[in-house]
Amino acid sequence: MTATRQTRPAPARATLDKAADENFPVAPFFLPRAWREDLMAVYGYARLVDDIGDGDLAPGGADARALGADPDRAGDPLALLDAFEADLDRVFDPAETPRHPLLRALRPTVQRRDLDAEPFRRLIAANRQDQVVRRYGTWDDLRDYCRLSADPVGRLVLGITGTTSPERVRRSDAVCTALQIVEHLQDVAEDLARDRIYLPADDLKTFRVTEDDLAAPTANASVRALIAFEADRAARLLDEGTALVGSVRGRLRLLLAGFVGGGRAALAAIASAGHDVLPGPPKAAKARVLRETGLVLRNARREG
Repeated sequence: MTATRQTRPAPARATLDKAADENFPVAPFFLPRAWREDLMAVYGYARLVDDIGDGDLAPGGADARALGADPDRAGDPLALLDAFEADLDRVFDPAETPRHPLLRALRPTVQRRDLDAEPFRRLIAANRQDQVVRRYGTWDDLRDYCRLSADPVGRLVLGITGTTSPERVRRSDAVCTALQIVEHLQDVAEDLARDRIYLPADDLKTFRVTEDDLAAPTANASVRALIAFEADRAARLLDEGTALVGSVRGRLRLLLAGFVGGGRAALAAIASAGHDVLPGPPKAAKARVLRETGLVLRNARREG
């Protein structure tokens, strides 16, 4: 693993190394090598587009240069997203060569798995939306955002593993939206620092939570109740999607169980913090992730 990291170009290395910080396993060792490579290629794409949208690119401007972005607009996320989408077009054009190393790495995956461009474009659309939409009025509004920001990733996993079906897509969307909601709950303070709130305004009003409450060092009773309410919604979405695990076999079942188990473990960490997410993101211990994943697998075998 160390040698592989050392051979990655700097813009790719800084992005791919973030996989270890996710709530769920991205490309664990037990998967076939070809799957791992393709999953990491998709992860690199998704992570990079999110880092552009969040302004979290590595210092020095290497990514902007790799994308061929206008140097005068290298700090403008919308300009970088335009350059990123132009490079995505090169991935799907056999007459062109992508400029960024992560998109060059993506091309063999797209060709090998016959992946469609739409899920990749939705991830770009989500990050464009982040630049102009800072608040969400309703739960349905937030769900619509997750259809751009989260659901495409699960659909790409199904595409890579050759297991796409309408029912699996539906279940996958539920799991991916749940994982996105969990991440939003963990990152309330961080998102607010970027002037973004991914808690529906309707719910803020219902629980009498103000933006000043969210900016406090610790959560008051109203904020904790709100976070518990949203966490319950995420848990129900995970439950809705869990049947996806039992619909597949072998190592893919273990991977998908890891996604669901990681989400449940993160929710447990939020609950263990008393639903006070404001001091920093509550993170699940690896032992809890493994335990939750084991429970998902056991239930999948029982139901199968």
